[in-house]
Amino acid sequence: MPRALWLLIIGMAVNVTGNSFLWPLNTIYIHDHLGKSLSMAGVVLMLNSAASVIGNLYGGSLFDKIGGYRSILLGICISLSALIGLTFWHGWPEYIIFLTIIGFGSGVTFPAMYAMAGMVWKEGGRKAFNAVYIAQNVGVAVGAALGGILADYSFELIFLANTVMYIIFFLIAVFGYKGISTGSAKQANSLQDGALVKGRKNLYALLVLCSGYLLCWVGYVQWMTTIASYTQEINISLSQYSLLWTINGALIVLGQPLLNGLLKRLAATLKVQILIGIAIFIVSFLIAGNASAFSGFLVAIIILTIGEMFIWPAVPTIAFDLAPKGREGFYQGIVNSTATGGRMIGPLLGGMLVDLYSMSALFLVLIGLFFIAIVTTFLYDRILKSRKKLLDKNLPVS
Repeated sequence: MPRALWLLIIGMAVNVTGNSFLWPLNTIYIHDHLGKSLSMAGVVLMLNSAASVIGNLYGGSLFDKIGGYRSILLGICISLSALIGLTFWHGWPEYIIFLTIIGFGSGVTFPAMYAMAGMVWKEGGRKAFNAVYIAQNVGVAVGAALGGILADYSFELIFLANTVMYIIFFLIAVFGYKGISTGSAKQANSLQDGALVKGRKNLYALLVLCSGYLLCWVGYVQWMTTIASYTQEINISLSQYSLLWTINGALIVLGQPLLNGLLKRLAATLKVQILIGIAIFIVSFLIAGNASAFSGFLVAIIILTIGEMFIWPAVPTIAFDLAPKGREGFYQGIVNSTATGGRMIGPLLGGMLVDLYSMSALFLVLIGLFFIAIVTTFLYDRILKSRKKLLDKNLPVS
């Protein structure tokens, strides 16, 4: 792998380690320490995610205009300023304000990181995105493990640790990313109208794919929100809950290279890879829906982890392949904003279903959403195939 990609991987690992001190415990902090309902916790996380969606789209477009280095630094500075504030003021309603600002700053950063990774190692294909994905999960494993330990002592240590990790990330970006050339800045302005029209069907295909991707995230985020709170009600400790995410991250780091080799040997397409992952998600949630002890949730999250290894790296890879030249950042912004949209809708939907009905009702709804995601994944590339047929026949395409 190129040296530039290694720098991006290290930065991503540090970034996500900092985030992972806090995000698995957000609902627990809002519900148990600030005394708010699960529905209110869902609203707070929805605001955080809504700001992140805006940040994703803005950050992706910004990458295409000013390049990755300045986009990433802007996102880091926004998040870091809010984290410093959160370290000193983490009561109600300050928590909402700072968490929303952090969401926007993180949103600006992530699409630029993904777009840079794809551009510095174009010949690597899905390998570049797999590497970034593994780095994220190193951060998840380390951050979640340490976060659970720190939370048992004091939540104030969580906020401080997150801030310190972002300062380290800022230093890595300042001294490591300046020399990375992506050649994407201002390319969007040089595109011809014909190229934009040609890329429209690619954009439609990506939006169809991402609609299912969003539904997968609506389900996945329940592990950080409603399921997290439910584990506390059945007397699973914070350290045990954090251990689930440590195992999740460790399995991805160890298992993703093995999975890559298997997929290469089977010559599985990215579409098939996603469909297998969604089917595995369904199995995981069937098990979690019937779990009443730590062992049941442990089995469920191991299966969930296998599923996400199929899905999460595949979608940004498809987006990079579909993106016209000079629009790589924008397409990655769509992917990241879709994932964030799932994280925005999921906590509110899950909290309302549990508050109004039950955990069983929540699991039934989620499994239904996964089946819809299977349909959208089947259909997303039909528009591209129809365009290819027209091209083969030398007919005009719109």
